[in-house]
Amino acid sequence: MSHNTTEILVGGAVLAAAIAFAVYAGQATGLSGGSDTYPLRASFRSLEGVGVGTDIRLAGVKVGNVTAVTLNPETYRADTVLALREGIQIPDDSAVVVASEGLLGGNYVELSPGGSPFYFEPGDEIADTQGAVSLISLLLKFVSGSGNGN
Repeated sequence: MSHNTTEILVGGAVLAAAIAFAVYAGQATGLSGGSDTYPLRASFRSLEGVGVGTDIRLAGVKVGNVTAVTLNPETYRADTVLALREGIQIPDDSAVVVASEGLLGGNYVELSPGGSPFYFEPGDEIADTQGAVSLISLLLKFVSGSGNGN
C-alpha cells in the first residue's frame, strides 16, 4: 500500500511541475489572457528577422509584441500591427526601429520615444520607421570596398 502512495505523490509532483511550467511559458511568451493591449500600425522597408510574436521593447523593457505582418502589394513594404500593453503611452513623434540583439542574437522592435506632448491613439500608424539592416550586406560592402570613396 505504501508503494502505491509513493507513486501517487510522485505523479502529483510531476503534474504540478508540468502545470507550473505551462503557466510560466504562457506568461513569458505573452499568451496569458489577462494582458490588455492596444494596436498601433507601422510600415517597414525591410522586416528581416521579425515575425508574429517578436518582442517590442522600450528602453530595453518588453512592452508588447508584433501581432501581424503582411506585405503591402502596392508599396512593397511590410505592414505590421504592434500590440502594446495598456497604459504604455507613446508620444506621436516617436520612431520604431528593427534592432538586433547582437551578431548571433535575433531581431526585435525598438520604440524610440519622441518629445511630443500628444500620444498615439489605438489604431494609429507610426510613420517614422527604420527597417532591419542586413549584416551580410554590410560585410560584403566592407570586403568589396564599395563604401570607401575610391
